[in-house]
Amino acid sequence: MAPHPDIDPDSSLWAWLAHDLRFYREKYGLSQSAMGKIIRRSATNLSNCEAGRRRITDKEAKLLDVRFKTGGHFQRLLHFAELGHDPNWLKQYVNLEKRAAVIKTFQALVIPGLLQLPEYAYAVIKAGGELDPEQATNERMKRQAILDDTPQPMLWALTTESVLEWPIGGREVMRRQLAHLLEMSERPNVGIRVIPKVTGEHAGLDGSFSIISGEIGAVAYADSPGGGRLVPSTTEVDLYTVRYDRIGQVALPAEPSRVLIQKAMEAL
Repeated sequence: MAPHPDIDPDSSLWAWLAHDLRFYREKYGLSQSAMGKIIRRSATNLSNCEAGRRRITDKEAKLLDVRFKTGGHFQRLLHFAELGHDPNWLKQYVNLEKRAAVIKTFQALVIPGLLQLPEYAYAVIKAGGELDPEQATNERMKRQAILDDTPQPMLWALTTESVLEWPIGGREVMRRQLAHLLEMSERPNVGIRVIPKVTGEHAGLDGSFSIISGEIGAVAYADSPGGGRLVPSTTEVDLYTVRYDRIGQVALPAEPSRVLIQKAMEAL
């Protein structure tokens, strides 16, 4: 039984889970259509799961365990995959981002990546200790092309006033970065709102995160030192959605946010 050509089961728990979907299907001589009926997905949808482009749910894992009498193998594997750090998180995140209809992001320390200028991004990436900051910057810039796709995804970005004042890359770079924010905020598919410092404590103090939704369903991504964590669990994604809304409650509306960005730019 040959593994999927794009899946290395030794690379991560998610890859192992995708590998075992195909392994068990072929072991029992099932077509993708027949396997899909077990978990109530189409053959195409199951194919995406086997390729690691989509992920099964808790309910589907249980159905597989019952059908194949695994003793809870799929449920256990899914549980630990959701808890653990995935070394392939960035590749998977970028693939999800490309297919998003809506991207909601809260960034507590830096300008959101999809809105960064190359010079700003380079300074952030280099400061983080990246071995090849130029290559990493180029990759980040390529990701921004999704904002010009057809159909265009909606980008809703929340950030803090402190981010606007931090002269990353130097004052001139920061001025251009803030001018770029103002320009991007005029786009119909981009919304930028700022949490003013007078707010004090708020629901975003625990760190930055993003929520991606569309035909893929909804997946959250949480920042963490040295990497990140994808959160496909519906229950956890719902918690991130509530947290995003709570942060949004204390953010300025779009126009006052633009005024604050303009003032920060003039103060540099």
